[in-house]
Amino acid sequence: MPDISTEIAPKVLDVRPTLKNGGEPFQEIMRAVQELLPGQGLKLVAPFRPQPLFRVMEGRGFDHEAREIESGHWEVLFTPRTGVPAVEISADADRPDTWPDPSIHLDLEDLDPPEPMVRILAAVEDMQEGEVLFAVLSREPLFLFPELTKRGHQWAGNFDDAGTAYRILVRVGRPKD
Repeated sequence: MPDISTEIAPKVLDVRPTLKNGGEPFQEIMRAVQELLPGQGLKLVAPFRPQPLFRVMEGRGFDHEAREIESGHWEVLFTPRTGVPAVEISADADRPDTWPDPSIHLDLEDLDPPEPMVRILAAVEDMQEGEVLFAVLSREPLFLFPELTKRGHQWAGNFDDAGTAYRILVRVGRPKD
């Protein structure tokens, strides 16, 4: 009897053409990650060992296995960890578990980009330093993260257990001079 596997084949993304043409593949990689099915991995092919990406993907709940293939090029298999979804936090965030309870809750799951980002940024403008906002979105807000950091805010977020909603906490900070 043949072995029938329920495992989903990893999505394959070769970023060598993007890099060869002078492009930056990070957003392409994050889009591919966002399009993964629950439990699906990502096989990335690159002309170098993408070491900085390992930490980013770990923060998104992925383990990795890297192996050199032909001519110094690399193939990296990112596989989702099972269990509790990983929490990603901004570089300057100190322990989000010690933050105060959110004073504002936003359900933005039914909105298309960029509306969730616009609403979150507008809401934090009216909040006091140290206050926390909680929002639920239908996807990971990749373009929101640098905007929050640029404005001096901290954030922590992850997908829910089903991988269908992204939850984010934003602690209001001081604008950077």
